[in-house]
Amino acid sequence: MSTSDRSAGTYLVIGLGNPGDRYAATRHNVGQMVLDHIAAATRSRFSAARRAQAVVVEGRLGLPGADERVVLAKPSTYMNTSGGPVKALASYYDVPPERIVVVHDEVDIPFDSVRLKRGGGEGGHNGLRDITKALGTKDYLRVRVGVGRPPGSKDTADFVLSPFSSTERKSLDLLVSDAADAVEALVLQGLTAAQQRFHSPEAR
Repeated sequence: MSTSDRSAGTYLVIGLGNPGDRYAATRHNVGQMVLDHIAAATRSRFSAARRAQAVVVEGRLGLPGADERVVLAKPSTYMNTSGGPVKALASYYDVPPERIVVVHDEVDIPFDSVRLKRGGGEGGHNGLRDITKALGTKDYLRVRVGVGRPPGSKDTADFVLSPFSSTERKSLDLLVSDAADAVEALVLQGLTAAQQRFHSPEAR
């Protein structure tokens, strides 16, 4: 992605996760995997953010003349304190809640599925809960990457903090790619068009 200036028209795309190698391959970090995919596809590199605990890439999505300014950001804090970096980034780049996109793991959606929405509850997701508290609103956009429910009586927290299974890893790259495409569709085409594409039975 080419470099962009700060702008009220910017989209701020947040990839949620926990810092460090211990968590890098876990289900809870799939949001950051999606942003890494977007950055790699555009040959962009993350760098330390100004005035926020995060790393960012500033650039554009789309075709020249019809593109959108985008800031990709991965908070450097733990998941349950994601709100501070998101609020700081939104303030620095002058991005309103309706142009903030949070990419996160979702246990209420089957693995291999991607869903999009604006607002709504946090479903027990500590990262979303802290962002809502920090922004003072639920009305930001979400790209929900399905990781499925924990098997049997396994604790949900332990499940999302564990790596994907060997079976899941076979199709994880495709899931991450689909979620990255969903981010692009959301930014360039809007929520309704992106939902129609990724919520249809033919989406997978």
